[in-house]
Amino acid sequence: MLAWSMIIGIGVITFLLRFAPLALLARLELAGWLRQALRYVPAAVMAAIIAPPLFFAVGAPNIVPDLPRMAAAALAALIAWRTRNTLSTVVLGMLALWALQALLG
Repeated sequence: MLAWSMIIGIGVITFLLRFAPLALLARLELAGWLRQALRYVPAAVMAAIIAPPLFFAVGAPNIVPDLPRMAAAALAALIAWRTRNTLSTVVLGMLALWALQALLG
């Protein structure tokens, strides 16, 4: 019971910490240059999440290409470019990664 209380409490605190800036920014009129800069945040976050597993697969910079990861990343980049939809990019990229890892080992 204590563990579940801690998990729920931490989840609520995390949600509030992330929701508070969004709620505050939604009420403010942002400058045009700031709105334009914020449009690139999702792409930067996705690159920051995806790049380390591609190039640091064993915990250090890796020059040996991992074919399933590289092919899935290329497919995800193509899907992102064509659809501009984050959800379909993530879902289809992960499905491609799992399928390629199952096929190629």
